[in-house]
Amino acid sequence: MDQAEPYRDQRRQEHGLDLAKLVHPVIVGYDGSASARNALAYAAGTARRLGRPLLAVYVTSSGVQCELLAERDDVAHPAELGMHVRIRRSSPARELASLAAELSADALVIGAPAHFWHHLAGSVPGWLARHASCPVMVVP
Repeated sequence: MDQAEPYRDQRRQEHGLDLAKLVHPVIVGYDGSASARNALAYAAGTARRLGRPLLAVYVTSSGVQCELLAERDDVAHPAELGMHVRIRRSSPARELASLAAELSADALVIGAPAHFWHHLAGSVPGWLARHASCPVMVVP
């Protein structure tokens, strides 16, 4: 057995949800910023129109899970849209791209960076636009 296999199984089966059962989700990166809230609303609408599940991913070393869950209830209307939330600790760009590839995502939605230096030094949306395996939408 491959050494990475137990890790993949753990990632696929998180908090009672088998990630392998998510068929072509719309994935949204969330960091609590205003543009991330806009991205979440846009991703929820996109998922609803496509009839796809929505997977919100927060990648960090600290948590804003409560804020994300409140935003989810405001924009996603859980009764009409299958939305799942995952918290990860890693590089945001690499983790989002990895999940998008693993789940054959239909789209990846992320908020635009707010800081000017991101335009000079690179940003998560810029990296994803070059490396993700699905369309990347950047929401202001």
